[in-house]
Amino acid sequence: MNWRNVLIPLGLLALVIPAWRAYGMQGLLVLGGGLLMWALLHFTRLMNVMQKAAKNPIGHVASAVMLNARLKPGVNLMHVVAMTRSLGQALSQPGSEPEIYLWCDAGGSQVRCEFMQGRLVRWQLQRPQPAP
Repeated sequence: MNWRNVLIPLGLLALVIPAWRAYGMQGLLVLGGGLLMWALLHFTRLMNVMQKAAKNPIGHVASAVMLNARLKPGVNLMHVVAMTRSLGQALSQPGSEPEIYLWCDAGGSQVRCEFMQGRLVRWQLQRPQPAP
């Protein structure tokens, strides 16, 4: 069970009740304005990330080794797309869990990332074999 589906509505309810009791309808309007501002900030960030990602090829990153060093478990897919400035090449079927994406650099190194419920759970760096 995803606790965010329960905690976010409870958190909103915990804000609505004191806003109504303290200031009535004006408190609800201020709270609504604040929530709208928060939603617009997140939407703007999402659009900026997607605009930057649209300018680069799918699955390409400047340095797969640097991406591997910067990844942390638990970050969401949008954060990884913002770091790479590229959409990952999807290796899994749409709508299946885990979601698997691949990013490659010009040198042939690759980072394969697995996301469960939109959060990074594991990743693997693969470097090309050196020529003998």
